[in-house]
Amino acid sequence: MKAFVVDKYKKNGPLRLADMPDPEIGAGDVLVRIHATAINLLDSKVRDGEFKLFLPYRPPFILGHDLAGTVIRTGANVQQFKPGDEVYARPRDGRAGTFAEMIAVDASDLALKPASLSLEQAASIPLIGLTAWQALVELGKVQPGQKVFIQAGSGGVGTFAIQLAKHLGATVATTTSAANAELVRSLGADVVIDYKTQDFEQLLSGYDLVLNSQDAQTLAKSLNVLKPGGKLISISGPPDIAFAISLGLNPVLRFVMRMLSRGIVKKAKRRGVDYAFLFMRADGPQLAEIAKLIDAGVIRAVVDKVFPFAQTADALAYVETGRAKGKVVVQVL
Repeated sequence: MKAFVVDKYKKNGPLRLADMPDPEIGAGDVLVRIHATAINLLDSKVRDGEFKLFLPYRPPFILGHDLAGTVIRTGANVQQFKPGDEVYARPRDGRAGTFAEMIAVDASDLALKPASLSLEQAASIPLIGLTAWQALVELGKVQPGQKVFIQAGSGGVGTFAIQLAKHLGATVATTTSAANAELVRSLGADVVIDYKTQDFEQLLSGYDLVLNSQDAQTLAKSLNVLKPGGKLISISGPPDIAFAISLGLNPVLRFVMRMLSRGIVKKAKRRGVDYAFLFMRADGPQLAEIAKLIDAGVIRAVVDKVFPFAQTADALAYVETGRAKGKVVVQVL
């Protein structure tokens, strides 16, 4: 099969189109023909080697963390899927590789795609949908009437999280540029802050939850908009000790992550709020719940551009500019 591979960890390193062996499936796996994938900043970070301490891949490896496609074959223990099913997934860590024509996915990471979406639209959802779900539903436990601040509202995670938070009954604030203000309002944002001319720290207060996706300075400022008992959930770091324990990392790496998050954890405690780092995990049942919301018209896919498979590297470079509105999709077949 054809696939785009990383030959070595390198910042802004190239992707190479290669002929790779067709995937082999185990008893609990599903072989999927990929019709579309999507680009995430996670792909850049994996390529650059930012996560190789706790998420190592042996080069050459296939990049990519989103897929929508058709089931080709199932393992002996798989009952819930059959050949011909249209599915979508974010494969679990250690089994990435959606910049390819086929992939073997653990059946528990997979779900039937939303019936109302095309395969290209469906490919845009898994990683951002699971990130938002795990932040707002699992960790955040957002309740009706609460106030939620979602940074970078016109980005991939932002466009989904605004809609989900609104569905959960929250008042939603977000940051974006003036050019994208109407987009985020159409998704349900109640308070729209132009990050180029306004300071959210001066405008927001008494919030129950902040979903941080930006730099360390923005993370620190986010503490000041939370009320006592509020929650600061970051998907951009720093990783904390709870994350290290969840991965079963050795004592040395646990110590490193404790030190990385020490400053923000101390500041959060002084303000009486909780800090948590979220590195989303694959979860097929959650994707099934997300599909229900999409098919009910609660959440819509926001796709900026669709690139052909041959231009996967160009699609990744475009996402790295930070200008994409919603998700960037690659049509594989």
